[in-house]
Order: sequence, then structure tokens, then C-alpha cells
Amino acid sequence: MNFPLDTIYQFLADLMLPFMRISGMFAAMIGISAKSIPTPIRVLLTLLLSFMIMPVIEPVHVKEMVSVDTMVIVVQQLIIGAGIGFISTMVLNTFVIAGQVIAMQTGLGFASIVDPVNGINVPAVGQFYLILATLLFWAFDGHLSMIRMIVMSFQAFPISEGWWTAGQMKSIVDWSAWMFVASLTLSLAPIVSLLIINLAFGVMTKAAPQLNIFTIGFSIAQITGLIIMALTLSNFTTHFLAQWERAQLLMCQLLRICP
Repeated sequence: MNFPLDTIYQFLADLMLPFMRISGMFAAMIGISAKSIPTPIRVLLTLLLSFMIMPVIEPVHVKEMVSVDTMVIVVQQLIIGAGIGFISTMVLNTFVIAGQVIAMQTGLGFASIVDPVNGINVPAVGQFYLILATLLFWAFDGHLSMIRMIVMSFQAFPISEGWWTAGQMKSIVDWSAWMFVASLTLSLAPIVSLLIINLAFGVMTKAAPQLNIFTIGFSIAQITGLIIMALTLSNFTTHFLAQWERAQLLMCQLLRICP
């Protein structure tokens, strides 16, 4: 059985271009982008999803696989996929920032471990919040929502026809403000509590300097920080759902599937 060269090129283009967009999303998505996930596993998942959605995508006529035009289209697909995955990464970093702020305020920042996502040392509190946020992402089927978004992106941004506008790129950057707002909201209770405790230590030291309260203030701040974290942990799911809903709304608006 003989296949014309144009048919082979067309098949490779129909497979490669969706593959590049999906791989761009997986390279920046929560969980799958972690360095602890082996690269062959990530490639196999991308290839499987590409085969599944390839029949429902409009074919792109490519005359030459190795050309400047084809490379430009490939880069466009990578950026589109990475942009969608990057939004989910900002959701995850919201809780990493909150954990780091709490760790610095309570004196728990001295305990640091390696972050498997970024490969750098972060406070243990930030790593704890990162693990909780990742587990909630899988528990609430966030990976299925991301797959749905990447499939719908082929309707909003057809291959070689659609592209991010300047306004859409700006909206992704502007949405990062929610990352800092949500992280501050989550860490507000520990910050205020530690501020009150430090003020109390200052008043006690001023009233009775011979007590030297600050010699035990560090350990008291750590214990208080752990207690406050335990008391406010029940609100973690609420903060995650609120932030994830904002991220989904942004992705829907970028893909023009909701007002």
C-alpha cells in the first residue's frame, strides 16, 4: 500500500499541531508540570489526548513540514497552550505565596524543603499549602476542566487562524493581581494575630523590662502561628474554590464561551 507524500504530511500536521498546543498546556499546568512527573508519562498523555481530539479538528493544509511558516504555527500553538496552563499555575502560586507570608510572620520560615514543582527551597508552610491546593485541584476535577478548556480552544483559536490578542494577553497579566489579593486574604488572620501578640510583647517589655519577654517571644510566635493555622485550615477549601472559579471564568472569557 502506497501513500502519497502529501497525505503523510497532512497526517503529521494534523497530529503535531494539536500535540504542541496540548504539550504547552501540560508544561505549565498544575500537577502535570511538576518535575516529579516523568517526561515520558507527560509525552504519552499528550499523545493520547492528541489522537482523541485530532478527528474533530479542522485539518490544516501544510505543504512543507520543515518551513518557516510551519515553525511559526508551532510556536503559536505552544504559546496558546502555555497561556491556558499558566492561569492554573497562578491559582497554585496563590497558596504558595500565602504559606510563605505566614511562615515569615510566624518565624516558621527557617524550616524549608525543596519544592517539586519549581525545584527551589521554599518554607515548609508554603509547601504544605501547595500540597493541599494540588490535592484539591485533582479532587474537584480541575484536570478535566483544563482538558475541556484546551479542547474548546481549538474552536476559539483555530490552528493557523486564531491567536491571542493584545487585550487577552493583558487580561492574563492583570488577573495575576487576584493571586496577591487571595493570598493576602488567606494569610490575613495569622498576620493580624501575630501583630497583636507582638504589640502585647512590646507593652509588656516596656512595662517590665526585667522580664525580657522577647527571649521567649520567638517560640511563642511559632506556637501561636501553628495554632492559628490549624484553626483557619477549614477555610482553605473555600478560598481555593473561589480562586479556581475566578480562573475558570477568565479562561472562559478568553475562549469566548461565556460572557
